[in-house]
Amino acid sequence: MKTEIQQINIKNDKNIQLFIKREDLIHPFISGNKYRKLKYNLHEAQRQQKTTLLTYGGAFSNHIAATAYTGKLNGFNTIGVVRGEELKDKIETNPTLVFAKKNGMDFHFVSREVYRKKTNPKFQNNLKMKFGDFYLIPEGGTNDLAVKGCEEILDKETSCFDYICTCVGTGGTISGLINASEKHQKILGFPALKGGFLQEDICKFATQNNWDLVTDYHFGGYAKINADLVSFINDFKSQYGIQLDPIYTAKMLFGLVDMIAKGQFKEGVKILAVHTGGLQGIAGMNLRLKSKKMPLIHV
Repeated sequence: MKTEIQQINIKNDKNIQLFIKREDLIHPFISGNKYRKLKYNLHEAQRQQKTTLLTYGGAFSNHIAATAYTGKLNGFNTIGVVRGEELKDKIETNPTLVFAKKNGMDFHFVSREVYRKKTNPKFQNNLKMKFGDFYLIPEGGTNDLAVKGCEEILDKETSCFDYICTCVGTGGTISGLINASEKHQKILGFPALKGGFLQEDICKFATQNNWDLVTDYHFGGYAKINADLVSFINDFKSQYGIQLDPIYTAKMLFGLVDMIAKGQFKEGVKILAVHTGGLQGIAGMNLRLKSKKMPLIHV
């Protein structure tokens, strides 16, 4: 699936050109990298004649929402193992969980301590005893098949760019970009969370060494946000007509604009930033911002 590439006119004295690949426009509910990651996993689940998809995620997970909708669309039952036992009685206050439930997903809420054991064989066997046979999709959707799907983000049209940039959560999207990139291209990943574990995770899938992580723009960690980022999101939408999600893409573009302003790129380079979607998370973030009496994200 080809997606539009849109130029962003960032003023700078080095003739640097910035473009955005609008993966967010793929589908209103299965947008961006979630479409890419689920594509071949769905094919495999169908090949194995599975009837149920089971996956993991947090309360505002784009992946949880996309899996629920995709499952319903393709005739699968869906189960979401959700981090945070206390959310069991608060589903109706969470826009992501309301959406997933509306699309047929059943939930299994676990404590954060138990959730950390999600890859443990004993934990997975307990899930099979509880729910029966299912096709397992990892947290964030990242596995070999997800990486294969993300490789398709790049094509002949993107070969002219010097830098390919993406936000990073579980490492699947950047791994696909690395594998599909040209030798002259540098892949930059902007982690949305703190921690040095991503290097190791990406190395499990990446087949080239032409990449680096920019760790200065996570804003304190996963789902952390402040008034500066909210202002950036609102100004970006007003100026360019592009809605950014506060968890991932906004942090990457904030970083890129800052790096360009600070002269961290060579003269005349062409930069392509991948918009990975995730706009469903804005509703939940605005509830948090409202509770803290902070400015809201314009939608």
